[in-house]
Amino acid sequence: MRIVIQRVTQAAVEIEGATKGEIGLGLLLLAGFTSDDTEEDLKWLAGKVAALRVFSDEEGKMNLSIKDVNGDALVISQFTLYASTKKGNRPSYTNAAPPAVSIPLYERFVQLLEEALGKPVQTGEFGADMKVSLLNDGPVTIVMDTKQKDLF
Repeated sequence: MRIVIQRVTQAAVEIEGATKGEIGLGLLLLAGFTSDDTEEDLKWLAGKVAALRVFSDEEGKMNLSIKDVNGDALVISQFTLYASTKKGNRPSYTNAAPPAVSIPLYERFVQLLEEALGKPVQTGEFGADMKVSLLNDGPVTIVMDTKQKDLF
């Protein structure tokens, strides 16, 4: 599993002109999955996101987690995180899990994140043409990958 985490002051996702999910202060997560992702991967990443200290404390240091600031999360599925651009100019998405595999992984990750945060998580709609808007705060943008845990 690979995610792009963006600290935001606001974020929203629209589908066909209607708002599907919306948050204020919190984290926007773009999440991609591969066929070999496991329950352990999902749990590890949900725990890391909930505990990640990327919000500023009273001294202006990034020392607080999303839980500490009572922030919200918006999770958007994004298979393009597994794009391969090694050959040619058209990305290949063969490393991304097909919908039959990735939909249950996405739903389970959202559930685990809700448990870790102790509150509901906003989402997009898997496979929909979504319009995502955000106000990146900082900017703070972090990439995490369960297959490269030793780097994170």
